[in-house]
Amino acid sequence: VCLFLMAANVLEEDSMEQDIESPVTIHQPKLPKQAREDLPKNINKECAKRKIQRYVRKDGKCNVHHGNVRETYRYLTDIFTTLVDLKWRFNLLIFVMVYTVTWLFFGMIWWLIAYMRGDMDHIGDNTWTPCVSNLNGFVSAFLFSIETETTIGYGYRVITDKCPEGIILLLVQSVLGSIVNAFMVGCMFVKISQPKKRAETLVFSTNAVISMRDGKLCLMFRVGDLRNSHIVEASIRAKLIKSKQTKEGEFIPLNQTDINVGYYTGDDRLFLVSPLIISHEINQQSPFWEISKAQLPKEELEIVVILEGMVEATGMTCQARSSYITSEILWGYRFTPVLTLEDGFYEVDYNSFHETYETNTPVSSAKELAEMASRAELPLTWSVSSKLDQHAELETEEEEKNQEDQNERNGDVANLENESKV
Repeated sequence: VCLFLMAANVLEEDSMEQDIESPVTIHQPKLPKQAREDLPKNINKECAKRKIQRYVRKDGKCNVHHGNVRETYRYLTDIFTTLVDLKWRFNLLIFVMVYTVTWLFFGMIWWLIAYMRGDMDHIGDNTWTPCVSNLNGFVSAFLFSIETETTIGYGYRVITDKCPEGIILLLVQSVLGSIVNAFMVGCMFVKISQPKKRAETLVFSTNAVISMRDGKLCLMFRVGDLRNSHIVEASIRAKLIKSKQTKEGEFIPLNQTDINVGYYTGDDRLFLVSPLIISHEINQQSPFWEISKAQLPKEELEIVVILEGMVEATGMTCQARSSYITSEILWGYRFTPVLTLEDGFYEVDYNSFHETYETNTPVSSAKELAEMASRAELPLTWSVSSKLDQHAELETEEEEKNQEDQNERNGDVANLENESKV
């Protein structure tokens, strides 16, 4: 869009020299990569503000594609996981192809055995004992292969005891057929029962909010479980995704910084029976320590939240993810309560799960709030301590003066006594 606007401005300036009635066709320019990199920085910044590329999408899928992977053989070393990770259409295609190829392969071998023994030349001869009864061609051999591997056993085509090579082939196909069945059926079962389907019923609030809680500025978001079966040992984590540059000048793209959501206090371990509001206190260890309301929209950052736990029904580990960009962080808002007490039970209203309401919240950063609070406390502390010190000093000075006066009086009295005696 930015490139198109620049080209439109250039063409508009050129068209001013032409006749007004002459039509001007504007085409979107296709600039090379070097030209795109040499664009003015202010235009690049405007484009970046319009669209922020997510690291993790709202549905929890990671927006990362692996390219130029040369060691592709590593996928074959773990073929089971590779098949499970494939899309359903490819998985079903491989499932059908594996069975079809094995049936055709062994069917071909059964037909070759019958052909080499001469069974095809003695079809209908009752005095001839074939390797497989009623096998008269490749189609019948293919059907016999299916019956052998799937253990259907219609009883029409059977192997005889006069064919040792057929007996060996029967053993081999039975063993390999069992291995294929275990592998493919296990793959389909794992794919069907993947715990990420359970994560579809774990929901995160559409927006995160920043407001005051117990006198401290906090970043909060809400999580909930739509099912009655619970997530066992549920825990929550949060990461800040933001590019940074080190003091040595090294640029680290998409640097991950941990956001404390109660790790040291145990608040990150959840009893997720009803929706919970996860809170992150913005303190000196927080990456949001110096970010104010006016500065927040200018930041290019993303908060990734991860909810983990075991599915109560299957015992498998489940993980649900979501993310919040700067436009989805609302400063000065709180979440609407969703839990109400009914007659003998608590009811959760998920219609209000994503709703927020505005509340009075300072627009300054947590660092500025702490500095203002410290400045407000310093004069009071100084005045009290200074008054106490001054009072103590005055008392000390008065005592010293009284002592000196008393000594002077004692000296004068002694002198008078001496004079009278003289």
